Amino acid sequence: MLKPKIKLFTMFRLGLFQMGLGIMSLLTLGVINRIMIDELTVLPWIAATAIAMYQFVSPARVWFGQLSDTKPIKGYHRTGYVWIGAILFTSLAFIALQVVWQLGSSIQATGWSWSSYAWAILLGVIFGGYGLALSISSTPFAAMLVDVSDEDNRSQLIGIVWSMLMVGIVVGAIVSSQLLNTPEICGQAILSYDPTATTKIANIPALKATVNPVFIIMPVVVLVMCFLATWGVESRYSRFGMRSQAVQREDQIGFKDALNVLTASRQTGLFFSFILILTLSLFMQDTVMEPYGGEVFGMCISETTQLNAFFGTGTLFGIASTGFLVVPRLGKQRTTKLGCILAVGCFVLIVLAGAFPSQSLLKSGLLFFGLASGMITAGATSLMLDLTVAETAGTFIGAWGLAQAIARGLSTVLGGVVLNFGKMVFTAPVLAYGLVFVIQGFGMILAIWLLGKVNIQEFRDNAKSALSVVIEGELDG
Repeated sequence: MLKPKIKLFTMFRLGLFQMGLGIMSLLTLGVINRIMIDELTVLPWIAATAIAMYQFVSPARVWFGQLSDTKPIKGYHRTGYVWIGAILFTSLAFIALQVVWQLGSSIQATGWSWSSYAWAILLGVIFGGYGLALSISSTPFAAMLVDVSDEDNRSQLIGIVWSMLMVGIVVGAIVSSQLLNTPEICGQAILSYDPTATTKIANIPALKATVNPVFIIMPVVVLVMCFLATWGVESRYSRFGMRSQAVQREDQIGFKDALNVLTASRQTGLFFSFILILTLSLFMQDTVMEPYGGEVFGMCISETTQLNAFFGTGTLFGIASTGFLVVPRLGKQRTTKLGCILAVGCFVLIVLAGAFPSQSLLKSGLLFFGLASGMITAGATSLMLDLTVAETAGTFIGAWGLAQAIARGLSTVLGGVVLNFGKMVFTAPVLAYGLVFVIQGFGMILAIWLLGKVNIQEFRDNAKSALSVVIEGELDG
């Protein structure tokens, strides 16, 4: 039986799932990391490493993708997995927050004792579980996008769904900041002071009373959005059973295979290096931006949460305008280079904002950084598709995607490590945070240099033969 084409309304409905993921990323990277580093004085490298565990388990999505292909739940290959994963990751976000409170209480009571490290390790394990739950849900969801679409409307569907991710970050930032905007959490009552020390001691019970409800309300909203997004879509639109062979997707390649593909030739190696450095440089601030707003600018949690709205708005506008206005005029490679140059300028603005300090300059810097990030994302993604051999598109896109996921995890850890080092070297917080942004700027300059060496024609000439050697080696092994 011929399945109907997916309608625009259903595309936006599917986007509710990604919108929910945007809200969840805001809670983990925007709220939990701020509370740990600023309010609870958790060592930045420990906080960043614990949170990054959800990225480091991303190779497991290979198995979950294959599982949804071969083991349907109640007759459906995707929907059941999406719902199970959504129930798990929304629950684990709340559990992670409770472990954060225990970690903070342990640090206050005994400093960095064995119990504090045990709580930190447990937090990392929970975030690893959170990442697995995301894979259970998001990988079959990505496969569902392939199942319900055709070649002529797949790019439109993916574009809408991805954009909804950024909408989720913006909407989540606005709503969460309102929920967190209470006198208890924004006023001096949130802090008690040790009379024998000059450092602040967070009033954890007061923090819990305000933050815990947010981690109940928002995940429940996200869970409802996940159900609404996928309800009845697979049964009505999925072409999975009609296709003679599975369409190659990015979840069908493992880390070892990805590494072999990405180093198969000089050009794939160059672009892989560019993607790695670019990702590290673009996302190092993920775990330090909200603490930066709190420690250097004196912003409360609700105010630092709003910073994500400026970045997300800029990113949305950057992606939308780049595809229509910039790429047709400059080309993909020059567009990506321009985005990297603008990002360097934004890091300068963000550092200057802390030197004065000026909240308005910080927000402007983040808005323009979002614009630059959107330009980089649109340009680099288009370039990535040019650097993909058509006959093995699934393999290449899977390799690029998995490399980016691992690099995201590394960038999160690196941001925390650099901030930790900066706090050891500098007494002024602005210099410690500034070190992170300066290294990001130098990373962008290195990425520009690597991009200049990428040659699309050379890639196309050499990639097929290099990739065939890799695949033959895998078959022989």
